Amino acid sequence: MDFGSGFTITTLYAVLLGFLSGSIPFGLLLTRAAGLGDVRKVGSGSIGATNVLRTGNKGLAAATVLLDAAKGTLPVLAAAKLWPGLEGIVAVAAVAGHCFTPWLGFRGGKGFATAAGVLLGLAWPAMLACAAIWAATLALSRISSVSSMTTVVAAPLVAWGLGYPAVSWPLVAIAVIVLVQHRANIGRLMRGEEPKVGSKG
Repeated sequence: MDFGSGFTITTLYAVLLGFLSGSIPFGLLLTRAAGLGDVRKVGSGSIGATNVLRTGNKGLAAATVLLDAAKGTLPVLAAAKLWPGLEGIVAVAAVAGHCFTPWLGFRGGKGFATAAGVLLGLAWPAMLACAAIWAATLALSRISSVSSMTTVVAAPLVAWGLGYPAVSWPLVAIAVIVLVQHRANIGRLMRGEEPKVGSKG
């Protein structure tokens, strides 16, 4: 079935696969299961790993990172097998699903861990290079949001430079989503109020 302008039922399936996978709010589910309540009432109100860390449970934060990344990597790899050529669409949909999960009133996390996961599925050498950029930026700034935003902005250029031009445009779309989700962080950075790693704020 063709919906016009090249949008087919297969494309719809790809979007749904990515979006529904990305929409699973692991940070919220894990903190509730551990008896820590609603993570959205802590710190920034995000469901992501950085905010889970503010509960004081490093193990849950690490688990959140891994699961949020996996829900990006796995649908991209599945798409590569089922619908070659639609991996980029699935990647964008997975990040959008995390950031705008329908189970939480279309509000969610900042998207960085899921973005890292989809990059791993799309182009693992670019993922390794971006991991180095993230680590270096975090070491210099000690601010999680700065390292996350720097890395997602660099990712399309890194992918292009390493010979993966086809995934650069999906990564641009992902960078826009992640930056929009960091708008409050950007405001705090401009006011000099953004907390550093380890802060309870």
